[in-house]
Amino acid sequence: MWPISAGGPHFMLIKVGYEIAFVSPQPAPMVLMLYLHPTRALTTRQPDRLAIRPPLPVAEYHDLYGNKCGRIAAPAGRVVFRNEALVEDCGLPDLQAPQATQAQVQDLPNDVLLYLLASRYCEVDSELKDVAWRLFGETPPGWARVQAITNFVHRHIRFDYQKARANRTALDAFRERVGVCRDFMHLAITFCRNCNIPARYCTGYLGDIGVPAVPSPMDFSAWFEAYLGGQWYAFDARNNVPRVGRVLMARGRDAADVALTTTFGVNTLESFKVWTDEVRGN
Repeated sequence: MWPISAGGPHFMLIKVGYEIAFVSPQPAPMVLMLYLHPTRALTTRQPDRLAIRPPLPVAEYHDLYGNKCGRIAAPAGRVVFRNEALVEDCGLPDLQAPQATQAQVQDLPNDVLLYLLASRYCEVDSELKDVAWRLFGETPPGWARVQAITNFVHRHIRFDYQKARANRTALDAFRERVGVCRDFMHLAITFCRNCNIPARYCTGYLGDIGVPAVPSPMDFSAWFEAYLGGQWYAFDARNNVPRVGRVLMARGRDAADVALTTTFGVNTLESFKVWTDEVRGN
């Protein structure tokens, strides 16, 4: 159910989509995570339909984290993936719950414990453990601690598309103090886990809805969720303000679990277009 204010629900429609083209020198299997997350099904007015040129059969399945995935055998040459959907959104910023508490580890649900452990890009068992307790050990546990972590990471890392690097870990981001949205989230997730707060990585659409227009509009983006008060809440260490219109595609331990495409062979990204726009007048 959407949050309701005194003035009623703030529903909006958002058109999301992409067109991505690859060129491969030889045939190669691919795993695709190019769908809306299944939790978005009830709020999707026009469902996403993955279209591929040339037409290829797609075997769909759900992975360990509940994400919708597809498998194809891509031929040599150019392959284009296109998708578009119309989703309903409550039109309200990310839910804020300053009183949300932090559970003791022994009281966490079994399926949440996974998000306390180290993963590919989030080295919980590193020097960041001591750093985390030094920086955040005196903050009140729960929402205030996650927000303190988010504030720190937001200030600590400088955003720079030109400095993107596929193998940068949370520890690297802490030391280098530069990165892209995934690096912000990996460091924040690692600090949360080191403070015994389950945290997971999210990827999806995030348009510039409700914020000033910028020369380089947002498209696919990352954020993270922390488990507080018995549920998951969204935080964003890059923007560090509640945002409107997040449209989830996939969740996992870190970016390694939610790659939009994984090719078991060689290919080259030829073009990449993403759109996420509020639709008015409907």
